[in-house]
Amino acid sequence: MKKFILSLLLTIFSLGLMAQTDSTALKDKTLYRIIKTDGGELVGKILKEDEREIYFLTEDQRRIYIPQHVIKELIPLDSKSFREHNASVGEDRFATRYFFTTNGLPIKKGEHYVQWNLYGPDFQFGLGNNFGVGIITSWFGTPVVANLKKTWQLEENVHFGLGALVGTLSWVNIESGGALPFASITFGDRSQNLSFSGGYGSVWGNNYRGGGALASVGGMTKLSQKFSLVFDSFIVVANNGGSSGALVIPGIRWHQSEGKAFQFCFLAYIGEGEAAAIPIPMVQWYRNL
Repeated sequence: MKKFILSLLLTIFSLGLMAQTDSTALKDKTLYRIIKTDGGELVGKILKEDEREIYFLTEDQRRIYIPQHVIKELIPLDSKSFREHNASVGEDRFATRYFFTTNGLPIKKGEHYVQWNLYGPDFQFGLGNNFGVGIITSWFGTPVVANLKKTWQLEENVHFGLGALVGTLSWVNIESGGALPFASITFGDRSQNLSFSGGYGSVWGNNYRGGGALASVGGMTKLSQKFSLVFDSFIVVANNGGSSGALVIPGIRWHQSEGKAFQFCFLAYIGEGEAAAIPIPMVQWYRNL
């Protein structure tokens, strides 16, 4: 009888330790997004971790071991990374760009990508913390436009950026070109944001020199792990009796896999009391470098 009672007590004590260990593992309520080297993604909680593997509880309550060598990134998630039904949407890796314009969000150091357009490539490089440079051209090598941007975080969800684009017609006419210094303020983060930008563009060449003020309103929101809504615009402010107008650019971005996205949009022009849609969509491809 004593042996039975002792065995029973040991069993209860062991179960208590197991329950305590499990509950201790779950005390950390932080959710993580694991990006694997093959492009796959998992969202859940870390139950246990060592130098070889992570014991992971996924959103659908599966418990799996993930070897450390297949983990590319381990990203902690907060409430801003979630939408309806607690579905994790994560960051938009290309959130610093809309269709044409940029914003006040920083391109991360070592975060390089190319935006392929039908007319040519747009290369962007994160060279330092909150500092990026790039080069834009066509398949014919004209024009060639260099750009740079420096950003600052003003508050938790407020970023400010200063930058400039400077270009030339290169081999067509090296002495002809243009410049656009700009400033941008962005409210939000890399999963959803709204930006207001403004600058002054000038062009020169062939005994001509002119310029005018430009403005832009842009924004995006990541609906799910696969899709983002993206909005962009160009607003030309009348100068010296000229006419004002705006190019409105709404579209969708499809995140095909980590570091790989496709987006398309339709364009509409508003000016001089009229509005006209451009029936041919524009398409772009993003790729990490």
